[in-house]
Amino acid sequence: MSAAKELFGGAITVSLPTDLIDASDFRQVPDTQEVFVSSTSDISLIVEVLQSVDATDLRQAAGLHFDALAHDNDATSQTIADTAENPNGSDGTTPDPVVLYGTQTVKKFNSRSADEVRILLALYRVPDKNVDLVMTMNVPMTSAKGGAVSEADWTAARATFDVAAKSLRIVDYGLFA
Repeated sequence: MSAAKELFGGAITVSLPTDLIDASDFRQVPDTQEVFVSSTSDISLIVEVLQSVDATDLRQAAGLHFDALAHDNDATSQTIADTAENPNGSDGTTPDPVVLYGTQTVKKFNSRSADEVRILLALYRVPDKNVDLVMTMNVPMTSAKGGAVSEADWTAARATFDVAAKSLRIVDYGLFA
């Protein structure tokens, strides 16, 4: 079951599963992020306000954000499987996202073995504010510490992400002032 959630004090709304837990309820989250975690696996979803990257082509910009995420994750490998425009039906009130699907191999929590993490990334470019709003979902397919998901769970996670990417609405552009 999904429900509309207000992010950044209501400046953004998005439809997310009700079983996702707001990480700010139990840990510190930067003001530029909204972080949600699954109650049943290590899947996480992050919405982040970032400065626009230097790429005018939105597919290339999404790739740059994916690369930055790989760098931040200390990924030992990364692969982009697909990048596509994803009309959201908002009649221009919210930019249409470019959605990227990829995989990163990441060593987490000082583990000796690497985890395979599938990444779903949606980029919403707000050019007049020099902002890239980026939503990412991290889906661990293998995990040394547990919390990995099955292929069926991956399919469900991807469907959840697609609904979230299409439903995200920027309600108050003052957020980016």
